[in-house]
Amino acid sequence: MPSPPRPLVHLAQGLLMGAADVVPGVSGGTVALVVGIYARLVSSIRAATSAPVALVRGGTRAARLRLADVDWGLVVPLAVGIATAIVIGSLVIPPLLEAYRAETSAVFFGLIVASLALPWGRIRRRTAGSYALAAAAAVLSFALVGLPELAAGDPSMLRVAASAAVAICAMILPGVSGAFLLAALGIYEATLTALRELDVVYIVTFAAGALLGLAAFAKLLETLLERRRDLTMAALTGLMLGALRALWPWLGEGRALEAPPATADALLVGALAVGAFLALRLLLHAGARRADAT
Repeated sequence: MPSPPRPLVHLAQGLLMGAADVVPGVSGGTVALVVGIYARLVSSIRAATSAPVALVRGGTRAARLRLADVDWGLVVPLAVGIATAIVIGSLVIPPLLEAYRAETSAVFFGLIVASLALPWGRIRRRTAGSYALAAAAAVLSFALVGLPELAAGDPSMLRVAASAAVAICAMILPGVSGAFLLAALGIYEATLTALRELDVVYIVTFAAGALLGLAAFAKLLETLLERRRDLTMAALTGLMLGALRALWPWLGEGRALEAPPATADALLVGALAVGAFLALRLLLHAGARRADAT
C-alpha cells in the first residue's frame, strides 16, 4: 500500500500539534517529538526567526540564505494544520474538557505516558547525569503545572505579548504546555475568545509576542539538540513526566491531586487511560516495524 503524500502527512501532524496546544497540560512539542519531526521543526524555526536579524545586519542576501535553510515542505503544511486545529479546537476542546474533564484528561494521560519512551530511547548513552537531569526536569515541570491560574478578563496588550512570548517557548518544548502557561498567566480564556471573535488587534499582538519568543529560544534549543543531545533528551523526558500532573483526571481545589473515587466512573476513566496507552504503543510499534522493513 503506497504511503500518503508528504504534505498530507505533515498537515495531519500539524492538526495533532494544534489540537494538543489548545489543551492545558498537553504540548504540541510532545506531538512533534512523537511523530519524529522535532529536530527538523526546531531547526526550521531557528532559521526562519533569524532571517529578520540577518536582513538588518547583512542585507537581503543574508536573509535569503537563512530562509533557504527552512524546511518549507515541512513548515507550510504543518503551519496550516496547526492553525486549523487551533481555530477548531478553540471551539470544540474547551467545552469537551468542561463536560468530560476526567475522561478527556485520562485519554491524554495515557497517550503521554506511552510517549515517554520516545525521547528516553533517543539517549545514546545514559549516565548518572542523564537520570539526575531527568529527575530535576520532572520536579520543575510538576511544580510549574501546579501553579494556580490567574484571572485577567481584559488583559493589556503588553501582557498579551509578554505572555505569548513565554507560552510559545513552552509550546515547542515537549511536556510543557503552552496552553497551560497561558492559563497560569491569566490570558487563556481571553485568547480563545479573541480567536472565536477574530479580534485582529489581540491576535496580531499575540503573534508578535510569540515571534519574539521563538526568535530568542529556537537558537538555544537547536544548539542544545546538536551539542548536548543526550542531556537535552533526558530533560525533555523529565518535563513530559512532570507535566502529567496537569492531566491527572481527579484534581481538587488549587490543582490538588486527589485519589480516584470508588465508583464505576473511575473504572471507565482508568480504562480510557489504559486504552489510549495501549493504542499508541501499538501504533508506535507498527511504525517501527514498518521503518525497519523499508
